[in-house]
Formats: sequence, C-alpha cells, structure tokens
Amino acid sequence: MSGQDIVDYSKLPDAELAVLLTGGDQAAFTEIYDRHWKLIYVHVYKMLRDEEDAKDIVQEVFGNLWIRAESIKNNTNIAGLLYTAARNKVFDLIERNKVRSDYIGEIASFISGTGNDQVDTIDEKRIIEILEREIQKLPPKMREIFELSRKENLSHKEIAAKLNISEQTVKKQVQNALKAIKPKLNDMGIGIAILLLMR
Repeated sequence: MSGQDIVDYSKLPDAELAVLLTGGDQAAFTEIYDRHWKLIYVHVYKMLRDEEDAKDIVQEVFGNLWIRAESIKNNTNIAGLLYTAARNKVFDLIERNKVRSDYIGEIASFISGTGNDQVDTIDEKRIIEILEREIQKLPPKMREIFELSRKENLSHKEIAAKLNISEQTVKKQVQNALKAIKPKLNDMGIGIAILLLMR
C-alpha cells in the first residue's frame, strides 16, 4: 500500500482497519491484533481455565481472520466477529468433551457480558445442544419423565397414566431432574432456561 509508512494505524477506527484488512493490509491486521487480542484471551481463559488452550484459540481466531480477510463484509463489527469466533471455538472444545460441563455458566456469562453491540445473537441452538447432553446424563426413568414433561408437554397426570406410576412419583422425578440440570443453567439467561425447561 502506497504511503503505508505514514499512516498511523493506531488512530484508525476498527471499521477502517477492517476495510484495509480485506485488501491484505498486514499493518491493519497487526493493529487489530494488538487492539483486541488481550481482551479475547482474558475472556477465553476465564471460560477454559487453561492457558495453553486459551492461547491456541486466540491464535486460531486471529489466524483465521487473516486467512479469510478478503471475505470480510463491509461494515463488519471486528470486535463482534472476534468474540463470535472465539465463542464458537470454545463451543467446539466443549462438544469434543475437552471442557468440563460446570463451565457452561461461565461461558454464558462471557456471552452476555460482551454486550449486544459486540456479539451477534446468541447461538441458542448450540447452547441447548450442550445442555441436552446434561439431560442425557440423568437416570433413564428420570430422563424419560422429564422429557415427557418438558418436551411433549404432558401433565403429571398424563405421564403417570402413560407410565403406570403415581403422580407424586412423576412430580418428584421432575423436581429431581430440575435440581440436577439447573446448576448448568447458572447465569445463562431466562430465555434459554425457558426454552429448555419451561416448554
């Protein structure tokens, strides 16, 4: 880029850096990295509690940003793009069972804490898929009753008749299932809780 050495990239807003980045401007990429890597790393580390995994994710996120620079759309929110990419990488780790499920609440806090102006709409489908695995860990009978209650919307009376057990047993099993699952929803937001537990 002609005149690149006289441009003070540190004074350019993210939007202008993004435009330069799409043109393969390495100095713009370096400025984006310097500006955002620490915040992304801190959030990823809070979720994973593992320095090496956090560093790997940050490097991969920025590496992919450079590799795919040409495909970045106009008016892209670079901070939001980086947060979303980091979030998805952490989800990938969870789905490969490399992260303990008790970090799910912290992951949700990370998502909600970034603000609507920086992150795209929460990918509820992926979060629910993670929590679905917690349901699958319930004892078979408890899981069956819980799914009849929350997924098929059957009343306790209908479940009792269907499974030939007492309504009290149904109620107790649903309560026990909720006690087992709700900690995984810690700080996750009422919308997701409703989607998973109240339907």
